[in-house]
Amino acid sequence: MNEIMPGLALQKVDERIMTLNVGPQHPGSGHMRIIVQIDGDYIVACDPDPGYVHRGEEKMAEYRNYILNIPHLERPVIHDSCNVLYPYVLGVEEILGIEVPERAKYVRVIASELNRCIYIMYWLAIYGIFLGHSTMFMWPAGDREFLIDLMEKMTGARVTHAHFVPGGVRNDLPANFEDVCLRQVNYFEKRIKEYAAIFYDNPILIARTRDTGVLSRQDAIRLGTTGSVLRASGVDYDLRKKEPYDAYDELDIHTNVMKEGDSYARSKIPWLDMLESCNIIRQALQKMPKSGSVRTKLKPNPKGKGDQTVYKRVESGRGSLGCYIVSDGKTEPYRLKLSVPSFRNLIALPYLLKGEKLGNMPSVYWSLNYWPVEADR
Repeated sequence: MNEIMPGLALQKVDERIMTLNVGPQHPGSGHMRIIVQIDGDYIVACDPDPGYVHRGEEKMAEYRNYILNIPHLERPVIHDSCNVLYPYVLGVEEILGIEVPERAKYVRVIASELNRCIYIMYWLAIYGIFLGHSTMFMWPAGDREFLIDLMEKMTGARVTHAHFVPGGVRNDLPANFEDVCLRQVNYFEKRIKEYAAIFYDNPILIARTRDTGVLSRQDAIRLGTTGSVLRASGVDYDLRKKEPYDAYDELDIHTNVMKEGDSYARSKIPWLDMLESCNIIRQALQKMPKSGSVRTKLKPNPKGKGDQTVYKRVESGRGSLGCYIVSDGKTEPYRLKLSVPSFRNLIALPYLLKGEKLGNMPSVYWSLNYWPVEADR
């Protein structure tokens, strides 16, 4: 890290410097230890120390076949389970040579966007409570239930869904789902628009996030950030538009971009993304074929055709999420590797916190849209 960001190493000799351990038990660290060195009230350096919730997902995938891997690969981000599973399923379909029915592609898009909003609402609730805004904990926690109900109606499960499978989705939409989904999404959109007045126009939030943790466009690219962190610094990059998958190339998608690069911009981009997700869901409901198969059925224990290497990535609720799969023609992957946005964005934390006041650490840290379990995998 020092080669990328010189001067950010922890200070070794200075009696003025105090070292603090934030986490891993501290709820504000999100199951991760952050070693912070301060001089008075100012952060001199910080060293993120992830790895406390490592689950060995990638290694476990080598001992389960392509179908049995589906439930456990959702676990790193249980509230965005469709999107964390999405690149794996796309990769397996290429290895097995499977064509996905057209209706299934749209069902996946709808589930992906619903899950994106469910994740963002969870993240927004945490962001609100750690800035001392208890209403912005209770409102998102309550409003996301509308979407959780939709996912339960679609998949039969409220948290992790195991809905995406190689060849399509596990089951078709229930009767009248399109009408129920449209009503719920329209109401949800109306609700989250109220967040502008209560949260994003709130002078306390503005005072704690404006001009804090500023990440320039050049540095956002240089550090390899992704998702809302990258777009908050003025970089227009969204895989749903740049590298569309499934039915996304049939939809009109607007990419939300801000130029300030501060904690306020990074906190607002996900909220804008939810409004765009509502727009995408409405388009998908309108353009989706009204009938047809939603899954190409596979034989038991499908195998890849010889040695193959596949990399697929999607735009998750936190940014670019990729899955690298190596097949040797057996029923299980020879190797599997997840490239997750949380780990990629974590590298920006020491860079952004240096020189900030200690009280600004929560607003900067949580604005990175970081999810520790995903980063540790």
